[in-house]
Amino acid sequence: MNRFMYVFLFFLSAACELEDWSKTGALVPRTADEDPSIPSLEINGTLLHVEAYGNPTDPILIVIHGGPGGDFRSLLNAKDFVNNGFYVVFYDQRGTGLSRREHRSQFEDKDAIQLFINDLDALVSHFKINSNQKVFLLGHSWGGMLATAYINQHPEKISGVVLAEPGGLTWPQTKDYLSRSRKLNPLSEGLNDAIFPEQFFAGCSEHEELDYKAAYFTSVENDGSSVLGNPGPYPFWRNGAVSSDALHENAETYGFDFTTDLENYSVKVLFLYSENNKAYGAHWAETVSAPFLDVEVNIVENCGHEMLYFGWTDMYPKVLSYLDPLK
Repeated sequence: MNRFMYVFLFFLSAACELEDWSKTGALVPRTADEDPSIPSLEINGTLLHVEAYGNPTDPILIVIHGGPGGDFRSLLNAKDFVNNGFYVVFYDQRGTGLSRREHRSQFEDKDAIQLFINDLDALVSHFKINSNQKVFLLGHSWGGMLATAYINQHPEKISGVVLAEPGGLTWPQTKDYLSRSRKLNPLSEGLNDAIFPEQFFAGCSEHEELDYKAAYFTSVENDGSSVLGNPGPYPFWRNGAVSSDALHENAETYGFDFTTDLENYSVKVLFLYSENNKAYGAHWAETVSAPFLDVEVNIVENCGHEMLYFGWTDMYPKVLSYLDPLK
C-alpha cells in the first residue's frame, strides 16, 4: 500500500506538466511505424521491430521473447552466439515492444495465437537463404510456448529448440503456473483507478496509456521479492498491454494445446528452468517437458525467471553445448 501511495503522489505532482505527455514518445518509446530509425520488417500484414546480428549465411537462431506483451531487450545477451557461428535474429512480437500496435480485435478471434505462429513462420522464410541453412529457436517463457506451438505445426523446419521456463504447453497447465507466479493484473480497473490519476494521461493514445501502466506493474513484480526469483527489474523497451490482455482473455475463452503433434518432432529439446523461481522448479519442468520425445532438462543456477539477463553466465555454455553439435 505504501508503494502505491508513493506512485500516486508522484503522478499527482507531475500533473502540472500534462502538455508534455501528449507528445508521441514522451510517455513510452515510439514504435517502428512512428520512428523509421527503428529496424523493422513488414511481416504477415504487420510491422515488426526486428534486429539481426552476424553472417546471414550461418545457421539461424531466432530468439523469442516472453509475455505475451514483452520485448527482446532483456534477451540481447544471446548476441554472444554470433561468435559461435550463428546468425542471431531478435524480434518484438505483434503489438508489443517497438513493433506496431494492433487493434484489440486482432487478438479476439479463435485463431489469434495462429497469427503469432504465422509471424514466426514468415520470419523463418524471410531469413532462410537456402534449403540447407538450419534454423534454431530459443524461446523464453511465453516465447518457449510459442516456439513449441511452432514446432508442433512445422517440425521439419527447425533443427533444434531451447525452451527457457515456458509456463505451460496447454491452457490448463498455463493457468496453474500463472496462479502461482502472477499476483497482479496490470489492467485491473479497480487497481488502476486507485493508483493512476487519469488526468496524468491527458492527450495520450490508449495504447500509450495502457503500455505505460503495464510497465509499472512489470517493475513491481520484479522488485526482488517476487516468487519469480529475479533480484530486481530487467530492461525492456515497452510493454504491449492490449496484446497481453487480449491473448490471456482469448486463452480463457478458447484454450490451447501445443502438444498435439509433438511426436513428430524427434530432435532433442533443451528445456531449462531457473534455480530461484519458486513457482517453477524441477517438478514443474519435468511436467511441462513430458510431451517431448527426446528432452534434456537442466537447471540454470543463481537466477530466477529472467535467466537470459540475470543468469547468462551459467545459461550460455549450457545452451552452446546443446546447439553446437546440431549446427
